[in-house]
Amino acid sequence: MLIDDLKEIIDCSIESILPENAVKNNLKKLDIKEKKLFLLSIGKAAWRMAKAAKEELKDKIEKGIVITKYNHSMGSIDNLEIYEAGHPIPDENSIRATKIVLELIEKLDDEYDILFLISGGGSALFEFPEEGITLEDLQNVTDQLLKSGADIREINAIRKRLSKVKGGKFAELVYPKKIYALVLSDVLGDRLDSIASGPSYKDLTTTDEVLSIIDRYNININEKIKNILLKETPKNISNAKHVVIGSLNVACENAIKKAKELGYNTLLLTTTLNCEAKEAGKFLANIAKEELKSNNPIEKTCAIIAGGETVVSVKGNGLGGRNQELAYSFALEIAGLKSVAFASVGTDGTDGPTDAAGGIVDGNTIVSLRKKGIDPLVFLENNDTYNGLEEANALLKLGPTGTNVNDLIILLVGDN
Repeated sequence: MLIDDLKEIIDCSIESILPENAVKNNLKKLDIKEKKLFLLSIGKAAWRMAKAAKEELKDKIEKGIVITKYNHSMGSIDNLEIYEAGHPIPDENSIRATKIVLELIEKLDDEYDILFLISGGGSALFEFPEEGITLEDLQNVTDQLLKSGADIREINAIRKRLSKVKGGKFAELVYPKKIYALVLSDVLGDRLDSIASGPSYKDLTTTDEVLSIIDRYNININEKIKNILLKETPKNISNAKHVVIGSLNVACENAIKKAKELGYNTLLLTTTLNCEAKEAGKFLANIAKEELKSNNPIEKTCAIIAGGETVVSVKGNGLGGRNQELAYSFALEIAGLKSVAFASVGTDGTDGPTDAAGGIVDGNTIVSLRKKGIDPLVFLENNDTYNGLEEANALLKLGPTGTNVNDLIILLVGDN
């Protein structure tokens, strides 16, 4: 069955980007000097990255802190303190854990360097507000941005200026201590100033860009916040070295490899999909229809792979995430068609504020809702695709995967 093949391809792809091997294989690239290390690991993959580094470097890491999303810790790690906090919106535990980091590093003597392990989600998890900014300010602005349709680079451009630890400010705070950063990228193009809002990398955004983003998406801010947004961020960081250790490209390459093993002709469509999720769903559904009709753009039986990070402009009050909305939109367009299966997957295992990684659908998904007397359009219009997919038994639930490199999209088209 196509659905079974989809699940096998997804599992293989995610397995290929688990951070343990990537961390161990790339530590040598950092050329860490003979100093003691303080380990700081932030993001959804923070626990796994920290565990791998500790296993590899052992007693060289004398102390450290891990900050990850709720339910993403997998137990204790020797000599490391582990904190869980809010994502995608920061909460009190984000602030508390970051404050502890700053206090501990301030007490470190010159014998220490910092091993900084960064993964997606770090923007919300590693947070301490600028003077005059409250947690409520951060939460309100972040919530508006997440619902506006802004992409992650635009969102993080704003976050940097409201934070004391983003946009290169963390590197400035700990100077002259050296920072050695291993980065698991969840940002299209692997922009180091945007991954986790670039806490140890020079900021490439400008105040003009930031004000343009606020205007473009009608973000409601007061004069106090506007004045802080006008303050310039660090443009020259001299005490940090960064190595990207995993990315969406790797996930897509391994999805293609597995699909070939299963007998599919393969096509990598793009790794930079960046548009409204429901529009992406419609577009990819049209590709599926073209395949069924004319065997284009690649001969069936085929697997078409894509990756990226779409956005959702939230107008309803339902539950869902960009991958669920993308998959549901696709399902609406191919309702009743045979020999088509599709999945859109958050590689971290969680899509938006839900326990699902995304959706896995075929021609029967929407048909099953209509048989129950349900109008399927209601779920899309209310941004309630979690409940729509759940009603159709089409949610993809993987649990926290321990990694995060954007979204993986797989379209399978059979030959009958």
